[in-house]
Amino acid sequence: MIVVSDTSPLTALLTVGEAELLPKLFQEVIIPEGVLSELLRSHPSLPAWLRVAGVKDTERAGRYAQIVDAGEAEAIELARELHADRLLIDERKGRRLAVEEGVAVIGLVGVLLLAKRRQLIPSARVLLQRLEREAGIYLSDD
Repeated sequence: MIVVSDTSPLTALLTVGEAELLPKLFQEVIIPEGVLSELLRSHPSLPAWLRVAGVKDTERAGRYAQIVDAGEAEAIELARELHADRLLIDERKGRRLAVEEGVAVIGLVGVLLLAKRRQLIPSARVLLQRLEREAGIYLSDD
């Protein structure tokens, strides 16, 4: 399964030291250059398994950037271009746009549930609490 990721889920997992879940769950994790720039602001070194790819249709990504932030816009477009199995994104507006553009999405909670099902973590609830406490992840009641 190929996954393109937005910044916030990766930042959260890197912050709590659980980013290694991603290559255990997905065959390939790819980020666009805009997400790379955003990640490097707070994480000077990134995992070697993380692949960076450029967006081909910058005009379309630019149109998306009128609705969502630049990193999200590039991630949506890259997932569309690569026919990725999923886009890892948490922001509601970005998720909505991705789905409108035919891109399947998964959020951080979905990743944790997959990790729990595959017995990669003992408790999704405990990791969610750590993500809230240590990485500032906000989870709505939805």
